Amino acid sequence: MSEQYDVIVIGGGPAGYVAAIRCAQLGLNTACVEKWINKQNKPALGGTCLNVGCIPSKALLEATELYDQAQHGFEDLGINIKGIELDVPKMISRKDKIVSELTGGIEQLFKANKITWLQGTGRLMADKQVEVTTLDGNTETHTGNSIIIATGSEPIELSATPLTGDKVVDSAGALDWEAVPGKVCVIGAGVIGLELGSVWRRLGSEVIVLEAMDEFLPMVDNAIAKDALRTFTKQGLDIRLGARVMKSEVKGESVVIDYKDKDGDQSMTVDKLIVAVGRRAVTDVVLSPESAVQSDERGQIHVNEYCETSVPGIYAIGDIVRGPMLAHKGSEEGVMVAERIVGQHGHVNYDVMPNVIYTHPEIAWVGKTEEEVKSDGTDYQVGTFPFAASGRAKAKGDTSGLVKVIRDTANDRLLGAHIIGPSASELLGQSVLTMEFDGTIEDIARTIHAHPTLSEAMHEAALGADGRAIHIANRKRR
Repeated sequence: MSEQYDVIVIGGGPAGYVAAIRCAQLGLNTACVEKWINKQNKPALGGTCLNVGCIPSKALLEATELYDQAQHGFEDLGINIKGIELDVPKMISRKDKIVSELTGGIEQLFKANKITWLQGTGRLMADKQVEVTTLDGNTETHTGNSIIIATGSEPIELSATPLTGDKVVDSAGALDWEAVPGKVCVIGAGVIGLELGSVWRRLGSEVIVLEAMDEFLPMVDNAIAKDALRTFTKQGLDIRLGARVMKSEVKGESVVIDYKDKDGDQSMTVDKLIVAVGRRAVTDVVLSPESAVQSDERGQIHVNEYCETSVPGIYAIGDIVRGPMLAHKGSEEGVMVAERIVGQHGHVNYDVMPNVIYTHPEIAWVGKTEEEVKSDGTDYQVGTFPFAASGRAKAKGDTSGLVKVIRDTANDRLLGAHIIGPSASELLGQSVLTMEFDGTIEDIARTIHAHPTLSEAMHEAALGADGRAIHIANRKRR
């Protein structure tokens, strides 16, 4: 069997399925190759994000945060709950149901847009041919006028800590435990490690996070990172920086971990170990030598600003190319490529890329950190506003964190916005929009924000950048 398509997309995750849908919307005969098999042993679209990443982790984060509030936060609101019970299997089942509904929704979108789903593994050959090994082991070759590679990423494994059953797991395995471990170790204090550590800490586990780097969240603005470390420590996460894991060994029902820190050799025994040290691009199986597509030693494919590879008409998007490994980044690249294939002017503004860590409080940022602005030699001013001074945050009983904005004093442009606090992921949107429209701090300061809302914190921070904040004492205006 061999078919000719206008576009073949290899990969059905957030980058690939969005690219396929946009191609189909633009009138292109489109096929998408995807091999994912879900927990029900059925083919599924959505890739890592929908099946074992973004969506299931957020379902558990939401459920466990409510459980934690019911145990420790409702009493202050005048709500006394007695006899609260935890049903972890039901929590996991709810998570799986959400995943199933969303992945099924993508399948329906494929049908509505007349996209051919080639269920199997794709390998790019010469002359824009894609060899598909189907789920039943057969081989088919299809040809596309254009090819979009979107095979995503997978967890990095450490040779010193081999994955073993449900004792030593990666980020996907940590989403399926149906009983609360007494003691959990997480290797890696990045986005994934902190989110998974938060889930199991809220459910009652003792959680130790080992981070090899001496600096906590180095990609985050320093003021926000310091606030986050203080808050997470208060919540009960035992975060140990400068701790390099040497090996792990499963002994009976426990895992023994050997690591080194500033005090020398250390050892601990835990019930479960989560390895969350980052992700790697999955391109080793998709590129044949005949494809002529170039990649680097990390497996990331070389592309230009429009995600076209070294071979005209072949594109790569998402986690397998430069830039942060973010679902929304891959999706926007998919839209850009689809539009450029038909001669439109799609683009992605990589300077305005939102980032979020879905802990509680959430951490969200866009643009440059203060440290980056300072190193650029830019004359700048900072405005901050603590949620402790927000009427809405006080009413919610959720006052940890702050908003921080950075303005260019020469032209008042918003250079960066950084938030740690309630609903930070949602509050970040107006800063992203302001920067996308090349807006200024004054634009935010002059915009009427409803009262009482959490978004007023952004308004006050913008006013504070010029010494005009109303609800906190101002620094002397420069």
